[in-house]
Amino acid sequence: MNVVPSLDPASPRVRFGAELRRLREAAQLSQAAVAARLGRTQTQVSRLEKATRTPSKSDAERLDRLFGTPDGVSFTRLYQRIVAQPGAPVWFRSWVEEIEPTARILRSWDPLLIPGLLQTEAYARHLFGQAPQISLEEVEERVQARMQRGRILDRETPPLILVLIDPGVLCRRVGGAAVMREQLDHLLEIAQRPTVYIQVVDPVCLAGLLGAFMIAELPDGQPDAVHVDSSAAGQITTEHDTVSAIWKRYEAIRRWAYPESMSIEMIEEARRGWT
Repeated sequence: MNVVPSLDPASPRVRFGAELRRLREAAQLSQAAVAARLGRTQTQVSRLEKATRTPSKSDAERLDRLFGTPDGVSFTRLYQRIVAQPGAPVWFRSWVEEIEPTARILRSWDPLLIPGLLQTEAYARHLFGQAPQISLEEVEERVQARMQRGRILDRETPPLILVLIDPGVLCRRVGGAAVMREQLDHLLEIAQRPTVYIQVVDPVCLAGLLGAFMIAELPDGQPDAVHVDSSAAGQITTEHDTVSAIWKRYEAIRRWAYPESMSIEMIEEARRGWT
């Protein structure tokens, strides 16, 4: 089932899509005709109009050449406003704006931290605050962007979330005992939802030591997408060989996961230790 995210009508990405549709219809062009001029597929143009796809710089430039700038509308300027938005890094925006909100199933593994989608505000704020040479304003921008991501869990039809974590995550102090109690309480609460499954992985498992990643299963026959974390700029791709390799690693890690009921007991025990 295709899940349509809740979109901010004031966002430049929504404005980009709305103007594209308005000008296309005024010019009596089909989505297929515009797609041919952009070097895109009709589905990709449809997703641009629905604001479920982030436009590229070349998309904006080609649309300006196709339509001109009637009524002062410039797709290039709208694109610049999109990439200038604070919060997530530019390289990550295609994941949080286009992939994550439309995914049917999200699978994640993290050997070091609570996954971003499940982080509390205090936990995220402490993490971001540790970045070198970061300003308080930048910390708040990133915290709010992370909280915005988490809202997909509260949608009427949220994606299925399958989370694997290392037990060390439950014991790693982030922001002090109070922050950790709140964070683990949040995990326990959110694990009660029918669309969220959290499993702790036996520390004997070595297959996940190379780092965190996410796998997104997308609707309408679209290829799976993966986000592979790194300390600099992570990789986001639908390239078959990379996606296949991450799927194999996920399955290798999952084989070491404790049952969900046992995992919840482990989280509860770790929570009691944060006094």
